[in-house]
Amino acid sequence: MKILIDVSVLESGLAAVRRPGVVIDCLEPPEERARVIDPARLQGVDALFCTFPPTNIAEMAAVKWIQIASTGYTQLFGLDLPKRGIQATNARGCFDVPIAEWNVAMMVNLARDLRQMLRNQDGAVWDRSAVFQRELRGLTVGLWGYGGIGRETARLCRQMGLRVHVLTRTGTAGPRGTVYAVPGTGDPDGTFPERVFGADETAAFLSGLDFLVVGLPLTSATEGLIGERELQALPRHAFVLNPARGPIIQEKALLRALEEKWIAGAALDTHYAYPLPPSHPLWRFPNVILTPHISGSSLSPRFKERLWDIFAQNVGRFLAGEPLLNALTVAQLNGQ
Repeated sequence: MKILIDVSVLESGLAAVRRPGVVIDCLEPPEERARVIDPARLQGVDALFCTFPPTNIAEMAAVKWIQIASTGYTQLFGLDLPKRGIQATNARGCFDVPIAEWNVAMMVNLARDLRQMLRNQDGAVWDRSAVFQRELRGLTVGLWGYGGIGRETARLCRQMGLRVHVLTRTGTAGPRGTVYAVPGTGDPDGTFPERVFGADETAAFLSGLDFLVVGLPLTSATEGLIGERELQALPRHAFVLNPARGPIIQEKALLRALEEKWIAGAALDTHYAYPLPPSHPLWRFPNVILTPHISGSSLSPRFKERLWDIFAQNVGRFLAGEPLLNALTVAQLNGQ
């Protein structure tokens, strides 16, 4: 088996991959962008470990499996991997912990209006209003999508005494053995939600929430999924959190919801432009928290060890002919 590695190396992870019959070629320096790779290094490669496949991937005649170093997989669209018989796996599970913690942190900050408290501090204003003393216990968080991030968010929220509602097309039964998860995290048995709503119950799901957390991948089916109708269905005291992908929420609808106070505020880690330009109106809302797509990123302290753990396990599975962790389906690779 020949492996081409185009990610930052973790020595302990590399050691776990080394075994008889495995040839490893590491590109130095690794790149987090698509570019041409020397065709000579692509010859005979069975497995590619990368963030973005090379632009000349068509020259990889032998490749059978691509492991990407991200949870999102839009960089694989249009490569016709299923037609070529190429399996693909992603980094699902690496970011469940930090993004779930971001979700909880944003709920606390929004509920207690931390932004205004900091402005008061900067202005030496002593204000002990009730708005700064609210608590989360007893409130309802709605998770639109129940993958790894949603499951870990649900676990944390239940520990804090929140009610958990879920909107999902596939139910809450957890996948067994084929999706990576940090031990002790998540909701493998699907028991944490108090209520589960189907796709035809969107309005009922939204109407009872204090917080809406978007936890869906960006696909042709989810782009623009949340618009004016959905935002108007939320109670006016509800907050929206989006650590998933910006375009899942229609930009104009979100701006109108904030301007006309259909919702109480928002926390956004994913955006409509990178970087979000200084002129963008989202910067001006006092009830919006903007973070620069850092809720879960490659700089997270345990990201690299989790990523290499996935890859090392998958090398063993690949050699043994077993199902790979985090395998992407044909529908997913086709952007559906």
